[in-house]
Amino acid sequence: MVKPLLLVHGGAGDLPEASRPLHAAGCLEAAEAGGAVLESGGSVVEAACTAVEVLENNPIYNAGVGCALTRNGRVSLDSAVMDGKSRNAAGLAALDAFPNPVRIAQRMMEEPEVLLVGQPASEWAERHGFRRVPEDELTTESARKQWHKVVDEGADPNFAGGTVGCVARDASGNLAAATSTGGTMGKMPGRVGDSPLIGVGTYADDRCALSTTGHGEAFMRAVFAARVADAVRYGEDPQKALCRMLDRTRDFFGGYGGAILITAESGPHYFWTTVGMSHAWWSPDGTGSGI
Repeated sequence: MVKPLLLVHGGAGDLPEASRPLHAAGCLEAAEAGGAVLESGGSVVEAACTAVEVLENNPIYNAGVGCALTRNGRVSLDSAVMDGKSRNAAGLAALDAFPNPVRIAQRMMEEPEVLLVGQPASEWAERHGFRRVPEDELTTESARKQWHKVVDEGADPNFAGGTVGCVARDASGNLAAATSTGGTMGKMPGRVGDSPLIGVGTYADDRCALSTTGHGEAFMRAVFAARVADAVRYGEDPQKALCRMLDRTRDFFGGYGGAILITAESGPHYFWTTVGMSHAWWSPDGTGSGI
């Protein structure tokens, strides 16, 4: 038996000083919600998805409510979930306006397909009882202002408060990971980032679980999560493996970001190459959060 643990992130980037307390508090709320699932005997997948759902419902992040918008001002969502014990996984990309994409990915874990994209993904979601909503329900005034800065004024599209994710471990050492995002602000329609890709932005097996945030294209080129997981499996210290791969992703692939990781025995582990990354954790011994 090991101690349960749940760790969340709310996006890596240059978060304004005034916004940092809200981002830390939002992550802590999500960690506590997921922790309550573990404490009540719920599954590690359910705990991870519960935490991410809380973050998706919080408009200060970029997943679900408050999501980033495409170049033409539309909603396009990505999400993935993976169960470390069974290796079952599912991802959805370029999904239409659905309030909680992580729950759709969780439901899709029962299917043989691992990744669905675009309109077929949205149609699959509706067939399985998920409600497509008007895009205005997920679009906030803050996101719209940021969209104008990026599309009309050429601002950096990788603003903080973006991708959200969770990694979790139960008392038996079972692991899970879940990630959700609206992607990069002002992205090309149809663009898919690292978050819904198993082994890149989301991964869990019997040794470790990871969720990433940052420049998605660089994380894809680095095959980030799978490389970290293999390093941990073959004996590298988890924190060192995480730091080394984030440094490599920055130096070799030109991408900045962050990631969270837990193993079957250790954690929480987290690191970022941006100014900061909002995060929080829950364990039976207590909670904590930071930027």
